[in-house]
Amino acid sequence: MNRRTLLKSTALGAVASLSFFGMAQAENPVLKIGFVGVTSGPAAAWGISNQRSMETRADWLNELGGYEIDGTKYDIEIVAFDDQKDPKRAIAGMEKMAQEGIHYVVGPNVDDGAAAVRPVAEQNGIMYFPYAFPKELYTAPASNAVLGMVANYQSGPAIYKHLMENNGVKKVAFVAANESDPLSQRDGGVEAAKTLGLEVVSDSVTYQVDTTDFTPVLLPVIQTQPDLLVLSGVSPANAPQLIRSARELGYEGLISTETAQDATVLQEGAGELANGFISVGGASTPELASDQMREFVDRYTQKFGEYNDESNTKVYALEYILETIKANPAAMTDVEAFKTTMDTFEAPNPYMVGDAKLSYVGTTSFGQKRQVSVPLVVNVFKDGAFETLFVAQVD
Repeated sequence: MNRRTLLKSTALGAVASLSFFGMAQAENPVLKIGFVGVTSGPAAAWGISNQRSMETRADWLNELGGYEIDGTKYDIEIVAFDDQKDPKRAIAGMEKMAQEGIHYVVGPNVDDGAAAVRPVAEQNGIMYFPYAFPKELYTAPASNAVLGMVANYQSGPAIYKHLMENNGVKKVAFVAANESDPLSQRDGGVEAAKTLGLEVVSDSVTYQVDTTDFTPVLLPVIQTQPDLLVLSGVSPANAPQLIRSARELGYEGLISTETAQDATVLQEGAGELANGFISVGGASTPELASDQMREFVDRYTQKFGEYNDESNTKVYALEYILETIKANPAAMTDVEAFKTTMDTFEAPNPYMVGDAKLSYVGTTSFGQKRQVSVPLVVNVFKDGAFETLFVAQVD
């Protein structure tokens, strides 16, 4: 496909991420948005929902004639890179984005990857939207990362408090994979639980991610008789195995996690044994979803043959990027302009009913606005699907 570089007299050669399709293809210049995240392996569901959400929304906008910024309509192109949950590959992916002149990237999906790409992003003027929780990514002097979802140290206390008040939970145990992300989330969960006055009866049991028999892992944990078993940072692939093992060992208490899950994977891996499993869901419920959100779900499903509830959250990152650039077109190639705009940015939220707004939050957690505002939706799994347990909001 023939392309020619878009030249503007006011910014000659600066817009490296823009190009014209050949005249036979389209008249619109192209705005490239990157994705660097995990789309293979045990955690693949997290990144796949990112990439598919971006591609679904981009196709939709292009079908409508493009996305208008400062009087010009752009076709949106998603440039994706599978980092395979490997920090070194995440760095390579972000370097690829820099080489293509891309200034806005969604991902990575895990703590190690998000931390690893920080130098590349900062050196090359890239804003990135990780689904990773280390506070140092979003607190000064860091300023290029924007948290794309609700963090475990925000959702965990909300879940524990709800279960204390509604289910009489008093004792909690934690199990985590022996990797930095889950261990970090476990430590945050333990701290939150203790602050709320819960008795932590187990917080040191770990497992390898390639474990196939979880009985010896869980047996000592179950013997502590917790009311709540927290699977800290559990991947979608490991969750059903852990749930099944816990139930087969006779555990009858509640099981939860602060990571998003895949209903299809849970049903296939644990079936009815997964009923009652609590996890963070997508940022929408049937009661909150607008007509545009329902259309997004329909388009996603038609395009990929299935839908992941987590995409109710993942749809937001691209929307925030485009709307912020629209609010200040200088941000097209100047991320400092983007950052300045974030402080006062507000736009209608197309995915929620009523007068909901897109805005940046995070001041309470990070001391600056480095988090997208999406509802905290907590789900409970039942008979192959997620049901809404409760909805909250993060400052």
